Amino acid sequence: MSRLPLIQPDTANRQAAELLAGVQQALGVTPNMTKAMANSPAVLKGYLGFSGALAAGVLPAHLRERLSLLVAQENGCDYCLSAHTYLGERRGKLDAGQIAAARRGEAEEPKSAAALAFAKAVLRSKGGVEDAELKTAREAGLSDEEIAEVVATVALQVFTNYFNKTADTDIDWPVVRHDH
Repeated sequence: MSRLPLIQPDTANRQAAELLAGVQQALGVTPNMTKAMANSPAVLKGYLGFSGALAAGVLPAHLRERLSLLVAQENGCDYCLSAHTYLGERRGKLDAGQIAAARRGEAEEPKSAAALAFAKAVLRSKGGVEDAELKTAREAGLSDEEIAEVVATVALQVFTNYFNKTADTDIDWPVVRHDH
């Protein structure tokens, strides 16, 4: 059972209800994570804004989903791992092998592999990457814009991982557990 209440659209305050209605309209569902975030409309609005901005960025959906899978696996967040396995299949068009590889920080395509390796370095160093890691990412073809978005995607996913682990958000996706 979630440790933060799951705010229902019909009982939410006006601002939270409007935000949740936007989620429902955009996704066709209102995930429990957004219902938990609706305890603070500021948190939900911030999440939706950051997520929306990155979705309009240069990183393709398949790479954003791969990065999300890596971060969820590294942080042991089963809610996010479940959500991004589902979304990775549908939004990112990833197959089971690509999803498993992303969780390990791997991809067959060299540029995606470089982005995942850089993301893992960002995550494990808490942003304190070495010059050589940045150079390797650039040499693999990542632009500075893409590098910035990889860092931002890692940061967004760390937020959602920490939020869902703290809230112990009830998983409303097909359940996937992290590897220990």
